[in-house]
Amino acid sequence: MEQLIRQYKNERYPNIAITVDLLTTGIDVPTICNLVFMRRVKSRILYEQMIGRATRRCDDIGKTVFRIYDPVDIYAALQDVNSMKPLVKDPNITLEQLVDELTTPDKLQQALASPGEQQGESHADVVLSQLSQKVMRILRKAENKADNKPALKQKLHELQGLWGVEPKSLHKHLHELGPKQAAAFITQHSGLLNQLSEVSSLLGSERQPIISEHYDELTSRAQTYGVREKPADYLDSFNQFVKDQLNQSAALAVVVNKPRDLTREQLKEVKLLLDGAGYSEAKLQSAVRNQTNQDIAASIIGHIRRAALGEPLVPFEQRVAQAMQRLYQQHNFTPNQRKWLERLAKQLVHEVVVDREFVNNSFANDGGAKRLNAVLDEQLDTVLGELSEGIWLQQGLL
Repeated sequence: MEQLIRQYKNERYPNIAITVDLLTTGIDVPTICNLVFMRRVKSRILYEQMIGRATRRCDDIGKTVFRIYDPVDIYAALQDVNSMKPLVKDPNITLEQLVDELTTPDKLQQALASPGEQQGESHADVVLSQLSQKVMRILRKAENKADNKPALKQKLHELQGLWGVEPKSLHKHLHELGPKQAAAFITQHSGLLNQLSEVSSLLGSERQPIISEHYDELTSRAQTYGVREKPADYLDSFNQFVKDQLNQSAALAVVVNKPRDLTREQLKEVKLLLDGAGYSEAKLQSAVRNQTNQDIAASIIGHIRRAALGEPLVPFEQRVAQAMQRLYQQHNFTPNQRKWLERLAKQLVHEVVVDREFVNNSFANDGGAKRLNAVLDEQLDTVLGELSEGIWLQQGLL
């Protein structure tokens, strides 16, 4: 019997176990997602023990729920009292309501002073717990299905850069921060609700109702941009948004006026600002492609400068090539130095901020910035500064 239990726990098959009072308590198989009751259980305590077999957390399969099948109407024979505490106190409360309660100063202070359900916890802890659970359900399910949904996978990758934490771990991060700091995090990432909504949209639903039995037929194909149906309208609204925000965001002003001085933190701040308003690099590139029939792989910085200054969009790879050519003309590099710089240029087409951190990441297995600085005769900072400036020069690009 022990061998059969081990096989059931550790192997794919068998994946169905039928038991009479044998596996009702004690067994720990986290992957269990379905319980079927084929006879009535009179004891509420025993029933809850049985349910406990499916409550085990299992990140390997992205488990967020389990199901109980009750063909014998077991609930009719049980007491109404259930001693198991749900993770989400009110399943009907929305993410918007929870975020509002957690991020509104007056409500948060009141919540911190109000007792929760458990000893030593506040009502704010309860709110944060419910919020974390709802966030977990969305993002774990998304992570589990991302490999089969390229757009979803790309969105999760973007969000990891914006949030500074893996999407599948965001719920844990919020919980560890506590109510006050979690509220500050959500306030800083003002587009969080929109981002979660977009993830849910990309994720789709497993239970779409059948509304028609006729054969499918493609009658038209169009791409929309939120409330704006046409790419021109989307780009016009982006232009106006950038101009309206220039005096409000110091990081955005650096992008427009002095992009060579842009830091990673400022770039992150800009991306958070744009993503929160519905403007991502992928959507902007798609809108330009649909409007002009040209696929221009410009960086987010290029799109901002086009909106603010009217600069033409130029493929970022072309900008890097011009900057490298300008650098070679200004210096008499040795063949070995040029070899290293050519390697750097190949990595640079995927980067916007040119600094030592970028070099360390690009040459992590070859000594990083320290090694390249030695190769360039202690002139790495000068080279990086000239490269960053050369990328955004317009000579020869018009």
